[in-house]
Amino acid sequence: MGTCNGASALSGDESVDWKQAHAALSRLARERAALDAEEGRWLLRGLRSGAHVHLGFGSFAQYIERLFGYRPRTTQEKLRVAEALEALPRLGRALETGALSWCAAREVTRVAVRDTESAWLDAARGKTLRELEALVASRAPGDEPHAPVSELPRPRVLRFEVAPDTFGTFREAMQRLRRAAGSRLDDDAVLLAMARHALGGPREEGRSSYQISLWVCSVCGAGVQSAAGELVPVDTAVIGMAVCDGQHLGEILPASVAVTAANENARLDAAPTGGAVGRSHHAPAELDGDHSSAPRERSDHAHVSTENPPRVVAGAAHAALPKRPVGADSRPSRAKQSIPPAVRRAVLTRDRHRCTVPGCTHATFVDVHHVQPRADGGRNDAANLSTLCSVHHRAAHRGELVIERDPDGSFCFRHADGAAYGDAIEPRRVDAHAKVFSALRHLGFRESDVKSVLCELRAIAELAGASTERLLREALCRIRSTVR
Repeated sequence: MGTCNGASALSGDESVDWKQAHAALSRLARERAALDAEEGRWLLRGLRSGAHVHLGFGSFAQYIERLFGYRPRTTQEKLRVAEALEALPRLGRALETGALSWCAAREVTRVAVRDTESAWLDAARGKTLRELEALVASRAPGDEPHAPVSELPRPRVLRFEVAPDTFGTFREAMQRLRRAAGSRLDDDAVLLAMARHALGGPREEGRSSYQISLWVCSVCGAGVQSAAGELVPVDTAVIGMAVCDGQHLGEILPASVAVTAANENARLDAAPTGGAVGRSHHAPAELDGDHSSAPRERSDHAHVSTENPPRVVAGAAHAALPKRPVGADSRPSRAKQSIPPAVRRAVLTRDRHRCTVPGCTHATFVDVHHVQPRADGGRNDAANLSTLCSVHHRAAHRGELVIERDPDGSFCFRHADGAAYGDAIEPRRVDAHAKVFSALRHLGFRESDVKSVLCELRAIAELAGASTERLLREALCRIRSTVR
């Protein structure tokens, strides 16, 4: 094997000194980084000059695919990085000299600006790509690398490379789920249904039909979901779903108690089989059940600190536990079902185990929703409960679906702008109202107060076509509650 720059050829059985190998690989890494920097500059020039047009290609991505074999997504990302580096000269020089790899530059350019590029360049040194990705993921453009972390829920990407038969089976499974739903489901909804099926919990109708666990902060209302050892921030709508239909598992115990509980668990696990011996629910790791949730005024979130410890909730909707102060009773609190099992069974029977939104026939992994939120005094009465599929349940807590009770006790369903569900809608108006709902909820206002002020704004004719910014200003001036 030989190299194109004159390096000595090596036969397959020739021993190589590790120091030579390291020196050669380091040199190649520097050269690769320099080539990546040069490639990015020429990609930008090629796009701006319209080289693909003069050569008869249908698009720039098609042209680059012919030259380099890059997929369109790769070409787009390389162009983004190259354009960002034009405004970040120090990062550009670091890439050219090999002090920074292209992959590291790709991550840093997501958040660095001219005023912060030096700080980000220092922060990137010595970090693996995974560490840098984690650091960047919790920051916004313009943030310093050591700024306080304010990680918000964000879309995640799943990529799989599977065998042909696995691919075919997966496609068939997705098709079956879509047919069972009776309506078009996007990839997110289908994958969520698959995950819930795999996590299927108790089949008894009085309890939720799948198991997840949430940690909810009782102070700020924020929450995270336990995901195979990782805590993933989730939207406030997910917390609301858990509060509607879940199980509150209790409070997180102090560290000293958790250690004692862990030792007790080890002792129980070592006990002879045959008795009804199970894991203790003292350890937070065991606090996962069927759709746990807790009332807003009692819920705790996943910002685990000594001052404001969280609670654990599990279930079809989610939940969390607050940490008890040292010296408190070390016995775990009993799990509490949000909706009494008998009431839940009655509601599901009344609604024929199907989503009650007009036109929706989804009858798999349905939740029971509180039309008047529990945090605002909503009771666990059947008259205040409605069966919703997971898609419509999430939409209700995001403000994209409005559910109201008519005087005769029936439920009325509307889009975010107040139009009857299924009627012709104005997309811009719907989007504006949904965004204002989300903004007010993230500011800490109660769900019922947000719905009330948006209902008031919908009745004002001059605001019919108002922008999101104007609606938000009007809502902030009129809302009559305080931030939780």
